[in-house]
Amino acid sequence: MSTLYIVATPIGNLDDLSPRARAVLSDVSYVACEDTRTSSVLLDKFGIDTPTFAFHQHNEHQKLRHLINILDARQNVAIISDAGMPGISDPGFLAARAAHQAGHSVSVIPGPDAATTALVDSGLPCDKYVYEGSLPQKKGRQKQLKQLVDEERSIVLYESPYRLIKLLEELRQYMGDRRLVAVCRELTKKFEEVVRGPLKTVYDTFQLRDEIKGEIVVVIAPKSYSE
Repeated sequence: MSTLYIVATPIGNLDDLSPRARAVLSDVSYVACEDTRTSSVLLDKFGIDTPTFAFHQHNEHQKLRHLINILDARQNVAIISDAGMPGISDPGFLAARAAHQAGHSVSVIPGPDAATTALVDSGLPCDKYVYEGSLPQKKGRQKQLKQLVDEERSIVLYESPYRLIKLLEELRQYMGDRRLVAVCRELTKKFEEVVRGPLKTVYDTFQLRDEIKGEIVVVIAPKSYSE
């Protein structure tokens, strides 16, 4: 029986890679990467020369057999995404499921995660929350937004900087201008920023900017929460 390691990687600051994660990535036979070019920067920084292969959303089904074959050959494999925890809005779920079904062990090496980092950083209630990932761009988007209106837990969303204004406009439409929200941008990086307040205030702040850059997590307060 071999082990598939699910390894969390930094969401911005490469120094957040844990010593345990470094040891695992050095010791396994192969590292499955969401993007081998992106991962090479991280691996090179820590002198990790383990062979890699691509394992991303466009080839996940095709590469699954390859990954299981490696495990069947009594070789351990680690899977990493470009940032954060594999399986959370990134490839990883199918690999974990297949490894379990094939009789291998699965071990998670915890670490950075954009959703919980933003949630705690937001200053909004974090004892209960719902993670929605990225909203559908077309079909089902409006339905999902309507379902979130009365949510009594904090809501965590991922959004592209190019679509942030559109999302804030939609949230104002469905939830009103006074619903509290926090837009967390470039977490753990040099230009980390949290813009927090009523939806209209946050919308106005970003609307005035010529350009919005960086990875973004949006945290929305529960419907009945007020300060």
